[in-house]
Amino acid sequence: MTETPAESAKPSFRSDVTVELVKHSATDSDVLWAARVSTAGEQSLEELTKDPERSKGLINFLMRDRHGSPFEHNSMTFFISAPIFVFREFMRHRVGWSYNEESGRYRELQPVFYVPGSSRKLVQQGRPGKYEFVDGTPEQQELTVRAMENSYRDAYEAYQEMLAAGVAREVARAVLPVGLFSSMYATCNARSLMHFLGLRTQHELAKVPSFPQREIEMVGEQMEAHWARLMPLTHAAFNANGRVAP
Repeated sequence: MTETPAESAKPSFRSDVTVELVKHSATDSDVLWAARVSTAGEQSLEELTKDPERSKGLINFLMRDRHGSPFEHNSMTFFISAPIFVFREFMRHRVGWSYNEESGRYRELQPVFYVPGSSRKLVQQGRPGKYEFVDGTPEQQELTVRAMENSYRDAYEAYQEMLAAGVAREVARAVLPVGLFSSMYATCNARSLMHFLGLRTQHELAKVPSFPQREIEMVGEQMEAHWARLMPLTHAAFNANGRVAP
């Protein structure tokens, strides 16, 4: 039997994203015992209780010479709330990542939608592969917000109308746009996160330039801030060596 939808909520709009670190097992020491087992065997267990600061040179060496596997023996799980189009880019990152996202088949999707904030650059100049984004005019900003909000309202009204008529959630959701907010858990290790950050953030220290969409970069910046607090020596080595994943 198809459930009757809850009383329709009014659409709301936001220009930010949410990133929460909900679970982790990640320290700089994890890199050190994983690396030292190759030469010290069981004595590498001593690294579990030693101050990793004394071995930050080893972490830098591993990063510089791209010995990557020691950076995989850790785990971070993030709760992320962002527009669906961000998650579609996110899930191109498959190695070292696990995802579970809320389902429009099993729950009624809530009317929270993305609109760009005033600082979001709106105009693309140049051609693909060689272009830049610049600020839009106030008129372009007003048009963008108005057009998005009107489209979102119409789409959610159609979604609610179908649900009220008994149409299955998995069918009715097809009218909803990719600007709808979704939520997911994403789990990764430091190596996979570094690869993500190298592609999805712009940074003055990066050896290889990247041109991410701003909305996924907003997610990446928050994830990086959490990671930097957990593994400060590894994060520093990442920056010192051009932000290239080992």
